Amino acid sequence: MASILKVNTLTGVTAAGTIAVTAEGGSTTTNLQQGLGKVWTNFNGSGTVEIRDSFNTSALDDNGTGLYTITFSNAMANDDYATQVTGGESGSDGVSNQIGTIERNGTYSTSQVKVNGHHTDNIADADNQNMFVHVSGDLA
Repeated sequence: MASILKVNTLTGVTAAGTIAVTAEGGSTTTNLQQGLGKVWTNFNGSGTVEIRDSFNTSALDDNGTGLYTITFSNAMANDDYATQVTGGESGSDGVSNQIGTIERNGTYSTSQVKVNGHHTDNIADADNQNMFVHVSGDLA
C-alpha cells in the first residue's frame, strides 16, 4: 500500500542540515541537501535578454555580446560550488552549434556567476537564443 507524507519542513535529527535518503539499491544513502540544485536559470540570451524560468535567481544582466551575469536570490555558503552552463541556437543565424561556459578568466562569487555564450567554430562570444545555468553546492 502506498503512503503519502505531507509536511512543510524537514529537519534532520542529529543536525538541522543533514537528512540521509536511502538510495535506490537500499545499501547506500545520499544527503538530501547536497543532492538538490540550488540555482537554475533558463534564459533568452539573444535580442531582448530575459529569464524564461528560474529558481533562486534574482537578476540577469546582459554584459555585452555573449556575456551574462546571473545573480542569486539566496547566496551560496562559499565560492566552491559547481556550475553547469549550456547554450544553443536555433540556427536562424546560420550557426546551430553554440555552447555556454563559465566566463573565461572569471571568478566565482557567493552571490552571482558570470557565463558566456560561444560559437563552437571559432569560440567567439555569441548571443545564444537558449542559455541554461545550473548551480549545485551549499547555500549560506
